[in-house]
Amino acid sequence: MSSNISRRTFLRRSLVGGAALAASAGGLSGTPSVFRLSQPFDTIITNGFVYTGDGSPPFKGDVGIKDGRIAALGKLGDYADSITDAKGMAICPGFVDLHTHTDTNFLQCPEGDSRIFQGITTDAGGNCGDSPFPAGPYSSAAVFMDVLKKQKIGINYCSFTGQGSIRSAVIGDWNAPATREQIKAMQDLLEKQLEEGSIGISCGLEYAPGAYATNEELVELLNIVSKHNKLFAIHMRNEDDRVEQAVSEAISMARAAGARLQISHLKAQNFDNWHKGPALIRLIENARSEGLDVAFDRYPYIAFSTGLTSFIPLDGRQGSTDDVLSRLQDKETAQAFGVYARSRFARFGGPQNVLISACLLPHNKEAFMGRTVEECARITGKSEWDFVKDLLVEERLQSSMVVFAMTEDNVRLFLSHPLGMPASDGSVYSPQGPLSKTIPHPRSYGTFPRFLGKYCREEKLMDFAEAVKKITSLPASRLGLKDRGLLSPGYRADVVVFNQATVIDKATFADPHRFPEGIPHVWVNGVHTIKNGTHTGVLAGMVL
Repeated sequence: MSSNISRRTFLRRSLVGGAALAASAGGLSGTPSVFRLSQPFDTIITNGFVYTGDGSPPFKGDVGIKDGRIAALGKLGDYADSITDAKGMAICPGFVDLHTHTDTNFLQCPEGDSRIFQGITTDAGGNCGDSPFPAGPYSSAAVFMDVLKKQKIGINYCSFTGQGSIRSAVIGDWNAPATREQIKAMQDLLEKQLEEGSIGISCGLEYAPGAYATNEELVELLNIVSKHNKLFAIHMRNEDDRVEQAVSEAISMARAAGARLQISHLKAQNFDNWHKGPALIRLIENARSEGLDVAFDRYPYIAFSTGLTSFIPLDGRQGSTDDVLSRLQDKETAQAFGVYARSRFARFGGPQNVLISACLLPHNKEAFMGRTVEECARITGKSEWDFVKDLLVEERLQSSMVVFAMTEDNVRLFLSHPLGMPASDGSVYSPQGPLSKTIPHPRSYGTFPRFLGKYCREEKLMDFAEAVKKITSLPASRLGLKDRGLLSPGYRADVVVFNQATVIDKATFADPHRFPEGIPHVWVNGVHTIKNGTHTGVLAGMVL
């Protein structure tokens, strides 16, 4: 390449497949050349500010799509079958969410409503140690991915293999040490999932049964991850009182195996730990400076969401659902569990900070969903623990909560750090159908527009160029996606148009099933999926 032609100019003059372009030089500095094409584009997105996703400033121009891929950037005229006027809005790569629990929810809403309407074109599922394979309901990554391929989905999807799922498949859900033979069986099972397309391993070391693994067992699995150059994503053993030790533990295991590390939803939870945010950053920065490939993600909210079973001590969660229920129904054991539960309430700042977000039974949905545990206890005339215990028994453990236990200062600190990136920790939901029947954390609908609107535009945490990089090329590179995350010729045409002046989340904790504003257009693999704010009904997603 001639030394007087910049990389950006070269990219703008390129076309997938090497189609010939005749270009005339631009006049002003930063103005792309004008192209005359030997054949039309399928789509041109015109008259926008193009953010390529690499963090560089935007330029005024167009994006051309041909055969599902980005074909050219610049001033492209009207040589296309379809033209969309971006009207001065931002044109950028589709958003990549590297920490989700989407998974089987696709089977109820293949369109991916809560994802696609906020500009997400790629979800990574199977997080926090829990994947839909190989312990069930699917026997392997290939089987589950084949189900999604045959059904068709509205956005792209890839998945980690859950370490808890691997352990459950080989050992069961008991707190038992793994034998050498069992470790070898887990390694072989993990390797099979990676060879079938899984993008790495996830751990959920606050949850059973993954938490029952020793560090030595985990490093043996990470050796397989490192061998395949896949990613190790970890929900750490502790995110509150011992969070610094948990970060150090994660770093130590990744270093021992030579594995790439992604710390999931980094937080310093509960008031007494809020001051630890900078210390966590220092631990991660030091590991990075010493050569460890490490980064982290965080959702832009001060509340987390998890199962109500977290009020049961870890050892009490062993075994089957019936095993756990029998303990809850044993008076002496339940009393001991209550001591643990009350300590949890205290660390959360009280039961008024704990919101019931999901139940299965209709009368419990009506009575308790959207109310705090404090309110529910008052309604039922029970203590907070007795209410939680009885609800868990009646719902057979299938209840969830949202807990307000974090601070905005740490949200800003983590999101603004160069190694940090937004991720929702959410899933597919929809305002219609069965997935509308709970009150999920609003992050499932609002993570990325909230990041762009509240934190970047309103609070000026960073400029849009850096923000777009954090939700496109940065997570794509962590996941090892070679042709997504950038607007660059040859890359898959996952594209979002958003309004810099109006983009914002509308989902709330009280009313979460609300789509955001300011994202009128989304293309998935070159197919116009959100058009003028309306879903076109096409399912153009790929299983990656």
